[in-house]
Amino acid sequence: MELILFTLSRVLHVGTAIVLVGGTIFVRFILMPSANEALDQATHDKLRNRIMGTWKRVVHAGIALLLLSGGFNFWRTIAFGPTKVDSLYHALMGTKIVLALVVFFIASALVGRSAAFEGMRKNAKKWLAINILLATIIVAISGFLRVRGPTSSAAKVASPPSLQAAE
Repeated sequence: MELILFTLSRVLHVGTAIVLVGGTIFVRFILMPSANEALDQATHDKLRNRIMGTWKRVVHAGIALLLLSGGFNFWRTIAFGPTKVDSLYHALMGTKIVLALVVFFIASALVGRSAAFEGMRKNAKKWLAINILLATIIVAISGFLRVRGPTSSAAKVASPPSLQAAE
């Protein structure tokens, strides 16, 4: 049962990240240039407002899912392994978490309606590119943490007994 829960949590986390990062890449590199070329300003504004109404719900739900599944996955790693939880792990995980919070902030500002972030929304092309860059760094850190080898044989963290049979 634990194996199913841990697997579902990872799939939910990675799947949500794929949807959010993929959606951001689509908006920045496909939708925005096409809409800018093909539509007059009034039609473009109307399309942007309709898309942002839907995309906002996806972004907010995605942030919630990433926080919940990420917190669970982090707890699971610390409690049961098999990832090495040495100082390098913690430094990289801390960096990943801080970058993710920045990505969440930028994404929320871009889909929000607060006047304080109108400047960011007017320069969405730049901020979407920044978010894509930060998300790429997060994915690189995640990939490295997932595949790196042990730092020493003494640093191995045991899996829970119910998962040892599955490994």
